[in-house]
Amino acid sequence: MLVNRHTRTIEWGDCDPAGIVFYPRYFAYFDDCTGRLFALAGYPKYEMTQQFDSVGIPMVDTRSKFYIPSRYGEEIVIESQVTEFRRSSFDVQHRVYKGDQLAIEGFETRVWVGRDDSKPGGIAAQPIPQEVISAFKKG
Repeated sequence: MLVNRHTRTIEWGDCDPAGIVFYPRYFAYFDDCTGRLFALAGYPKYEMTQQFDSVGIPMVDTRSKFYIPSRYGEEIVIESQVTEFRRSSFDVQHRVYKGDQLAIEGFETRVWVGRDDSKPGGIAAQPIPQEVISAFKKG
């Protein structure tokens, strides 16, 4: 499966009063890295929604395991990959490294969503297009 690697420098605004990354910031990093992963597969988020007339890929479940804290000025590498595709949902795993040490594991479940014309303003899960799945398997 396709893997995206993104190097990020921890910024002052990412940190809490203890000088370590405030944990919700990692979830923002993970969301950004999921977008980068789709772009690497050839499907940047906005273009993907236009091409497939979809609403997006919202997160429906997330969790993390924290092993090593990160501080202002440090560099981390986030490796992201889809670990499983299902009919309309998929799982993404993020692994954050400081040097060669695993600092954090993040997990997301997302759903491919389109408009549901049976309800005003409604949305509903839709099957993930096979060409999207195939693009990830080429990596």
